[in-house]
Amino acid sequence: MFPVGPRVRLSLLDRSRTRAGSPEGTALRHTVERAVAAERSGYARFWVAEHHAVPGIASGAPAVLLAAVGERTTTIRLGSGGVMLPQHQPLVVAEQFLMLAGLHPGRIDLGLGRSLGFTAPVRRALRRSGDEPDTFADDIAELRGYLERTAPVTARPVTEAPVPVFVLATGRGVEVAARLGLPVVLGGPVLQGAELGTLLAGYRRDFRPHGDSRPHVTVSLDALVADTDAAARELALPEVWAMVRSRRTGSFGPLEPVAGIRDRRWDDLDADRVARGLDAVVAGSPATVRRRLEQLAERTAADELLASGATYDRTALADSDARLAELLA
Repeated sequence: MFPVGPRVRLSLLDRSRTRAGSPEGTALRHTVERAVAAERSGYARFWVAEHHAVPGIASGAPAVLLAAVGERTTTIRLGSGGVMLPQHQPLVVAEQFLMLAGLHPGRIDLGLGRSLGFTAPVRRALRRSGDEPDTFADDIAELRGYLERTAPVTARPVTEAPVPVFVLATGRGVEVAARLGLPVVLGGPVLQGAELGTLLAGYRRDFRPHGDSRPHVTVSLDALVADTDAAARELALPEVWAMVRSRRTGSFGPLEPVAGIRDRRWDDLDADRVARGLDAVVAGSPATVRRRLEQLAERTAADELLASGATYDRTALADSDARLAELLA
């Protein structure tokens, strides 16, 4: 069992990954279906992402997708991992998520990130040059004012309870979360870095409670479970391959079948990048995944695990989600 005890939560992040040979809109329907299965398996939260003009990801509007997910589920909490706040006005984000909270009371979370866009053309389309002043902390504070009805303007609809806010963070973002008394979500390279312990210690030490808030650390990572370690690494290959190819082409593409990827001719650089990418994924048999999660828990004392695995084979992905839920039950 994940050793932080029975209070640890297991949640799922789905990026609405497109798949080679299928219409991109199908990825959105797959996200809804995955949420229904996640609720059935006992996951605490189901989050969706925001990426603009990325060929491999169909979700650019989390609030719209969450409305669809909410109609097909009844108990699981729903949220964004995350809304990229520099791309929006805080009032508009507040209105979108208050509408979701009005439609699905007590089930909505708001994760906030600070990405400016995947490529320079996307940043230009979003009217972001990249040299604007950093207003992330101020924008979060303004947004929270709308959600908590302490701002000069009352965002509608008025809900019974504020929508919880989370900060998706690396580096300085961790400091922002601590200063504002908000939960923090950590993932990606920061989990492998030597500075992780220092970041988490600083977050817990410098945390300034907002109301009755307490430090809360969510660890986000790709996790896939199969019968054997080798089988799970094959499941992880399509996502890793898409990232490797993006380093070559500048475009993060749809998931491809494993057999097609294996039939390609790789050079030494591709092979090295694939190997390192697979090593970074928590992929393996149930025993292997349990062991790696225990090691991660020891390093982070995490309160929550946000799993974000993806693969081309949807049946295998559904089986992996179910096995992961059983592991942490």
